[in-house]
Amino acid sequence: MSLGEPQQKPTYEYRHLKAAQPTIGLVCAPFSGGQPRPGVETGPLQLIESGLVGDIENLGWKVDFAGADTLVSSSLVSDKPDPDIGILKKPRLVSKVNQEVSERVYKHSSNGQLTVTIGGDHSLAMGTVSGTFKQHPDAALIWVDAHADINTPLTTPSGNLHGCPVSFLMGLPGTSKEEIPEYAWIEPVLKAERLVYIGLRDIDAGERKILKENNIKAFSMHHVDKYGIGKVVEMALEHVGKDRPIHLSFDVDALDPTVAPSTGTAVRGGLTFREGHYICEALAETGRLVSLDIMEINPSIAAMEGDVQQTVDVGRSLIRCALGETLL
Repeated sequence: MSLGEPQQKPTYEYRHLKAAQPTIGLVCAPFSGGQPRPGVETGPLQLIESGLVGDIENLGWKVDFAGADTLVSSSLVSDKPDPDIGILKKPRLVSKVNQEVSERVYKHSSNGQLTVTIGGDHSLAMGTVSGTFKQHPDAALIWVDAHADINTPLTTPSGNLHGCPVSFLMGLPGTSKEEIPEYAWIEPVLKAERLVYIGLRDIDAGERKILKENNIKAFSMHHVDKYGIGKVVEMALEHVGKDRPIHLSFDVDALDPTVAPSTGTAVRGGLTFREGHYICEALAETGRLVSLDIMEINPSIAAMEGDVQQTVDVGRSLIRCALGETLL
């Protein structure tokens, strides 16, 4: 089902959800501390104000939503000193916010809900994936992004933690409790064989080495061009196994900048509008989605009038497709 009359129930059966009524646990994460550009913390409110909750309800879901500004303000506007750890910037703030996000995602997941987290920068995936995997320890992670975000504290050239969440989730060298006790709450829940990337086109040398050494399945834009997005998604799902719950973490910079211009680290040559939406549609069809992130919409970045609205609209439509919106 799609636009028009509101649906009575979602289009697909989501087999890993246990709530009596199909419910979306909506988490707003207005946070920018994992990277240097201000503005990305305003992305969630823009999505909400543009009508996201109504979008979801019209697809037959109940929405469990505490509000757009409920992430503790003390975490967001911390006046406590937060000196670098090695090269890592704002390490304690990023850890504290992610720990709270993890607890919120876990609460929704443990109530049998499908969690949708809107960010905010992609460092927030430390929290979202941790929370999802605590409830669904056999889950797989599909990471749609121009970047691999798998730098470690030892390899990151910038120290910006939005480029590091996957390394912490995997427990790679440099992320252990002994090496960085501020992140001791993160368990290494993610196994390399349960991770698939789609849309890569800008990775650091250290990340390339990590991907190869850990034999991580990664589909770059070269593979999307070579095989087509349908085949790429099919191979991704085949790789992670037929029955696992799926967490989809979608950075809008996976899309070409002509599609989603208002984002902080745009890279040309990305996914088309349809390729991005097909990924969400195909994962919805599996009935295995348990958690979704839409990250890195930055309303303060606009080269032309209309860029922000275009990017917000794309974020909303990606969420709708992942939650079962269809044309026919």
